[in-house]
Amino acid sequence: MSNTLLSARDVQFQLYEVLNTASLPNRAHFSEHNQETFDAAIGTAAKIAENLFATHNAKLDRQEPEFDGKNVTIIPEVKEAFDALAQAGFIAGRQAYALGGMQLPEVIMSVCMGYFTSANPSTSGYAFLTAAAANLIDKFASDTLKKQFLSPTLEGRFSGTMALTEPHAGSSLADIRTSAKQTDRGHYLIKGDKMFISGGDHELTENIVHLVLAKIEGAPVGVKGISLFLVPKFVLNEEGQPQHRNDVALTGLIHKLGYRGTTSTALSFGENGSCVGYLIGEKHQGLRYMFQMMNEARVGVAMGASMIGYRGYLYSLEYARERIQGRHTTDAPTSAPVPIIDHADVRRMLLAQKSYVEGGLSLCLFGASLLDDINTLEDKSGVAETQILLDLLTPVIKSWCSEYGTKANDLAIQVLGGAGYTREYPVEQFWRDNRLNPIHEGTNGIQALDLLGRKVWQHKGSGLQLLGKRIQADIEHALSVNQTQTAASNETNGDDNRLSEWANELKSALSLVQKVTVQLGGDLADKRVNETLANATCYMNVVGKVVVAWMWLRQANAAREGLIKQGALKQLNSEESDFYLGKLHAAQYFFNWELPSIQQDLSLLSRRDDTCMAMKSEWF
Repeated sequence: MSNTLLSARDVQFQLYEVLNTASLPNRAHFSEHNQETFDAAIGTAAKIAENLFATHNAKLDRQEPEFDGKNVTIIPEVKEAFDALAQAGFIAGRQAYALGGMQLPEVIMSVCMGYFTSANPSTSGYAFLTAAAANLIDKFASDTLKKQFLSPTLEGRFSGTMALTEPHAGSSLADIRTSAKQTDRGHYLIKGDKMFISGGDHELTENIVHLVLAKIEGAPVGVKGISLFLVPKFVLNEEGQPQHRNDVALTGLIHKLGYRGTTSTALSFGENGSCVGYLIGEKHQGLRYMFQMMNEARVGVAMGASMIGYRGYLYSLEYARERIQGRHTTDAPTSAPVPIIDHADVRRMLLAQKSYVEGGLSLCLFGASLLDDINTLEDKSGVAETQILLDLLTPVIKSWCSEYGTKANDLAIQVLGGAGYTREYPVEQFWRDNRLNPIHEGTNGIQALDLLGRKVWQHKGSGLQLLGKRIQADIEHALSVNQTQTAASNETNGDDNRLSEWANELKSALSLVQKVTVQLGGDLADKRVNETLANATCYMNVVGKVVVAWMWLRQANAAREGLIKQGALKQLNSEESDFYLGKLHAAQYFFNWELPSIQQDLSLLSRRDDTCMAMKSEWF
């Protein structure tokens, strides 16, 4: 069987038919680009991913990094792939030309990095963290630190990490104990322990740049006292070269269910009292700075989850077409067996996967397009509104894609039957890798608390209003597309009324979200905070499915227009028609099978169900 990483046709569809990515070169920041340069970057990423990343994915899963007490050993293919990615410019791909970057749009970089993650989540993890660290250094670090650390990081000579979690404090960052003591030599002495630090030690790069949250002596209690420090594995000399080992020690590797090739480390800072760290930005503002990297990582986790889910879907789809087994119940016992894709229940599982991964990809790329607008729109009010919308959607993007990308992989195993859970087939590894993503960068439960407890109410609730306006615009577009006639109605389902039905269903669902949000806001105002937030996951389920239904309506609009264009030009192409009709049918699945499930969660929310809150620990 082939090992397809991603549907190239779907990428083109998402970028140029659902999103108007081809228009980005009209903006000054992207003026030196065009669709050809965008496609060239994607093509390069796909080639590297196929030739250097995918080829050692299974091997790295079997032969995970080892620590002998002094050094970490990783199979050599990882460095070869990482260096190729860096040398092709993808760590710095989104950065300005002045920094040695390619000044590519976020939406294009998302696809490029998506190919790497689909091919090999573990090896791509090093590059993903390094790029995010470089972005944070570029935005918040001093000119001195930028001069020392930014270029080597963008070039891939230095790699990066984010060091937040401590043995006693995971998501509860207010409780971190890592300390920072100021010296008279322009740096701080860091002391503390961090764990679950991805990429925390290896020998892939000349240096590792740890971005560490710590509290300066005498800082305010809680999150208001957190500062951010750059702590290198090797302290640099005056020429900017690694000079001597900093007081950062690897105390052990953590062995995970998936992502086994990305070192997960327990690190000790300052065990000998000489760990050099440099303050980034202002004192006590560390969490604010780190949230840029965390939010970038959350959207990246979502994209990765969708890509791993996508790869499992494509594999199980090909398997279902090739695997011959069984007959229809109405067939004679002597008739020839059929491919399992002919069985309705297998089609159900494939349709579910298709709706999850293509919906997730569409959502992630939409989020990336919002970031492009924030970075390059000249209309300042438009930038501010787009930032509010992205802030609202970030926990939704992370939570929904990581949950349903993993569900897609679970279904891929089921499609393969007994072969699915054997290590001779790759889908079990896809599931193991993806199962980490609902936990990565804040569990999905925390994302739900963030959405209902904070994001919905920021800026006087304008985020939800902006979301409603965007959805309503696509609803109206769907109704207008549905009314468009085409000469090729028979070939293209020109009399298809589904778009108007889906548009009205989405409009009704949006109204229900708005109604229950008002109720929940009243409950929070009445100081029923714990009771209301106890059902935050229900709220996330509702908002997530409504948002992804919106993504499917957008795809259906584009698919319908593609069919109409084919018919008007009398250039019917069976492969293209099949692609568009497949999009419409996947949208039908989501609207018929997934969106209606929000009713259960809406019922729990509207009834203020207290089942979970009222349960006592003694009763378990």
